[in-house]
Amino acid sequence: MSSTATPIYLAAGVRTPFLKAGGAFSHLDAIGLSVPVAQAMMAKLSGARPDLFIWGTVIPNLTWSSIGREVLLDAKLDATIPAYSTVMACSTSMVGAFQAAGMIDGKARQLAVVGGAESMSRVQIGFSQNFSDWLREFQGARTLGAKFHQLTELNPKDVRLWIPKVVNRTSGMSMGEHTEITAKQWHISRETQDALALESHQRAVAGWQAGFFDDLVMSVETPSGNVHQDGLPRQDTSADRLAALKPAFDRTSGLGTLTAGNSSALTDGAAALWVGSEEGIAKLPPGIPTARLVDWEVASVDFHVDGLLMAPAFAVPRLLARNGLRFHDVGLWEIHEAFSAQVAFHIKAWEDASFLRDKVGLEPIFGAFPRERMNPNGGSVALGHPFAATGARILSQAVKELASHPKGTRAIVSICADGGGGTVALLQS
Repeated sequence: MSSTATPIYLAAGVRTPFLKAGGAFSHLDAIGLSVPVAQAMMAKLSGARPDLFIWGTVIPNLTWSSIGREVLLDAKLDATIPAYSTVMACSTSMVGAFQAAGMIDGKARQLAVVGGAESMSRVQIGFSQNFSDWLREFQGARTLGAKFHQLTELNPKDVRLWIPKVVNRTSGMSMGEHTEITAKQWHISRETQDALALESHQRAVAGWQAGFFDDLVMSVETPSGNVHQDGLPRQDTSADRLAALKPAFDRTSGLGTLTAGNSSALTDGAAALWVGSEEGIAKLPPGIPTARLVDWEVASVDFHVDGLLMAPAFAVPRLLARNGLRFHDVGLWEIHEAFSAQVAFHIKAWEDASFLRDKVGLEPIFGAFPRERMNPNGGSVALGHPFAATGARILSQAVKELASHPKGTRAIVSICADGGGGTVALLQS
């Protein structure tokens, strides 16, 4: 899937700090996290208005059906701006950017706000479906006799809570459990995973110390005071500390390699970015980093065959081939780190001639992957991963990173998603 005839640009947006679930954002639901981000984005327009407002969240909530519209209204923004919701697991706000790109024509539609949020601290618990059905029938009974009869129909086994879990509905397994399987298939060592995790933390800490995130992350007021910095990057982590952690998903076989240290944490946060034509981007104040969205790919695999998080392993080579590029032609790589193992087996697949030829259907002409160009300011293992916010975070981060490269530098941004999906973007400064 390639870009439209109208040149499309991304402009770096803002986000909340990303905090571990159960922390200072535990009082905020996904709408509460989103509202200050939406307001901060709109404040930059100085009276202008976007043509679209696209927002998403992955964890369901019974009190709303369209978070996009609810965020717009709660933020007290112009109610005439069309707003809707989208969801594609971890790729939610990235696929929202692609949707905006497809609708922007430079005339009737010039500029969109795209974002997402996740509150892992405030996951709503409901009744089981059977008990919910019974409750509705009980409430609908009009006579005392009918209500008594309905009581006799109640199955005690149905009287239980439904607690959402971070598991794939089809397999019943978590993303971590699936990733353990794929890591074993690709022979990804614990040492490789821990080394990637350590590098992610070191680069995220260095990015914060250098001021890279200062204009990307806004301050959020909480009952315990203002929060203005990510809470997950660990300056004190080390190879020894990571090596001491026990497996988190395969705890019994003795072969587990994924730990809390080399996996992304459950995270609260919200993020947004701008998507626009040249005319739309011109409405933003000067100095905001921008990059052209050259091409993109939305991919899916049969995860029972290829692995739950393997879609980018197929999508990236296809995107490169379509644009006549090899790995060395791309100056920046922003790879979402759901798990360090997932990053490692993507890279291994991209460099594997038989995988490229037999599975992807392409000749293995891409060369060696330039690991030194990947995630220069840290990735999701260190920064955190609020599912629906990660796409906007990683795209804004990549756009700003491109600003420090020579004009014409390319970037690949890649996100894997639950269900065997994934999204990949090709940007150019």
